[in-house]
Amino acid sequence: MTKGSPSGTSTSARLPLVAIYADESCLGNGREGSNPGGAAGVIEYMGRNGDLTRWDYWVSEPGTTNNRMALRSVIEAVRAISRKGVRFRVVFTSDSQYLVKGMSEWVRGWMARGWKRKEGPILNLELWQEAVDVVRDGGHQMDWRWVRGHEGHPQNEYANHLAVRAAREQTQSGGIVASKFDEWLAVEREKQRVTVEPQAFPTDDAFRASRQYPVVARPNSVT
Repeated sequence: MTKGSPSGTSTSARLPLVAIYADESCLGNGREGSNPGGAAGVIEYMGRNGDLTRWDYWVSEPGTTNNRMALRSVIEAVRAISRKGVRFRVVFTSDSQYLVKGMSEWVRGWMARGWKRKEGPILNLELWQEAVDVVRDGGHQMDWRWVRGHEGHPQNEYANHLAVRAAREQTQSGGIVASKFDEWLAVEREKQRVTVEPQAFPTDDAFRASRQYPVVARPNSVT
């Protein structure tokens, strides 16, 4: 990784902070047939010198759903920041209540019941399990936050832009790449589509870590 990237090291007793703003897209979600989708996000990291750097990522699938891509948005982001074995405090922000509530609340009940759900089968079970695994195995502390979508939040709008583009073009970033957020924001401001300032980098005092996920044996077959 280059200097200032999310895999930089820290000598602080506290884990370094990373902010991730993620979104998902599925073109024609809910319609019959194969609906292309994308998941994407922007990763922010504040260096010791106070310089903020941003990194983008995106993935796509030819036939998917919004909920599936929401889960991929966290899997791909956390996997990317985990590649050098560095642990982080992660503020993960998404406009998907399905994802935020699932990762902060629902999965704990499912895991306590052996990855089962009282009301019936767990949809996208393998992706839920993969999301839990990448967070837990990476040793990260997570603060899950929800933001209302399509209301001009700059980082959320940018993540949506990346996700929609990935869905339409069926492209992959191949990991994290230098962000084009500033260029995109300048255009959006000129067209008056985004009028507010980007959300400030999270502070140490505002960070609220969720409980770590336990290790739960999985049944041989899950319905």
